[in-house]
Amino acid sequence: MTILSLARFQFAMTTVYHFFFVPFSIGTAFVVAIMESMYVSTKDETYKKMAKYWGNIFLLSFAVGVVTGLIQEFQFGMNWSDYSRFMGDIFGAPLALEALLSFFMESTFIGLWVFTWKKVKPGLHLFFIWMTSIGSLTSALWILTANSFMQHPVGYEVKGGRAVMVNFGALLKNPQLWFEYGHVILNAIMMGGVIIAGLTAFQLLKNNKLSEANKKFYKKSMRIGLIFALIFSIGGIALGDAQMQYLIKEQPMKFAATEDVFTTTGKRAPWTIVGIADMKDHEVKYNIDIPDALSILSYHKTTGAVTGMNELNAQFKKKYGKNIDFYPPVNTLFYSFRIMCGIGAWIFLVSLVGLIMTREKSKKPLLQRRWALWCIAITTFFPFIGNTAGWFVTEFGRDPWTVYGLFTIADSVSPNVSVGSLLTSNIIYFILFTTLAITLIWLVVRELRKDPSEAVEPKFKKVLDPFDKEAF
Repeated sequence: MTILSLARFQFAMTTVYHFFFVPFSIGTAFVVAIMESMYVSTKDETYKKMAKYWGNIFLLSFAVGVVTGLIQEFQFGMNWSDYSRFMGDIFGAPLALEALLSFFMESTFIGLWVFTWKKVKPGLHLFFIWMTSIGSLTSALWILTANSFMQHPVGYEVKGGRAVMVNFGALLKNPQLWFEYGHVILNAIMMGGVIIAGLTAFQLLKNNKLSEANKKFYKKSMRIGLIFALIFSIGGIALGDAQMQYLIKEQPMKFAATEDVFTTTGKRAPWTIVGIADMKDHEVKYNIDIPDALSILSYHKTTGAVTGMNELNAQFKKKYGKNIDFYPPVNTLFYSFRIMCGIGAWIFLVSLVGLIMTREKSKKPLLQRRWALWCIAITTFFPFIGNTAGWFVTEFGRDPWTVYGLFTIADSVSPNVSVGSLLTSNIIYFILFTTLAITLIWLVVRELRKDPSEAVEPKFKKVLDPFDKEAF
């Protein structure tokens, strides 16, 4: 174990845990806002119950996401101080906007939304949840503005060994940002739909006798969840394809690694379905290929060569003048990319079939097909895996850089940390995050056990005088 490996493991661990909850809360907040919008427009009380019921799940994900995010931020100063010095001027503006504008908006309006169900008009209450959702959406924008600079630096000058921002507008116009942000948000909303549909499926599997009101509630929840899952899975797949077209030009090493291409292909590039990258000899072993398929996937035509990692590595050594190899962890990228794409395709298929089975004219309703309910229920966990795999592709594909072409990972680590301190903090963080995850699961299960026909009101129904004996 080295300082660098432990620091990288800690950042990966905390980022993965945090990213479990970020798209969870973004997606569920958006879907809950749609549910309440339908209540305000139709006056159907079922939609109000849905907004309350699933809103409680959103609140839990938001709370845990805040805690994991705070812990993650400490690492920049603890383990990556040299990186913080280099990037501080660039990170300052977007992270300040995230904290002072977006998170402030989100946390303020979420409180107003929770405690004003019967105290304000429905239209104003709807405004609160939409402002909460907008806060979460823009929060992701500022975070990904900073991350996109690390992928594709723009609007900067290097002065005194530091990156200095000279054009904030260039950061917002960064094409990497809009591919990355769009892909993250589309998949987050898809995740919100999947979670609501999946948790509904679990409820239907364990409840054999449901009241008519609850049947109506779960049917509508299932339909809304599946509609969002279907629409936004299509959007995520389409934008993901456009993003890969962009990566072919801007980050060719990352793209080649996701496809196990060590040697530059001919005009008709084969697509490797499975294979093992030999990082010692820089070749692929035990591979199964489909002729011409990579050209079709990469360029949407039957011809088109893909530059191999061996050639790119030689180019980068000449360009950057560093005595290091520029190969990323190929096997990690190769299989992470396939897991991400496979899960996206699975969610599309399940949501499409689920919507067909939940039609009013369906000969055999979804409630009577336990195998279909199990498929939807198990799919609840897939977005967490898919998002993690996608994040692996984004971050590991930049290796060995923290800031692409400017600053390496080896240069970024704090010079004054020790193996012992990092090992201790890794253990503490792992225990803490695992405890948070278990607690969240327990709280979600407890919320799901409540009868949706009696949607939970805020516990504080009456404000007591703290000096009144009833307060005690």
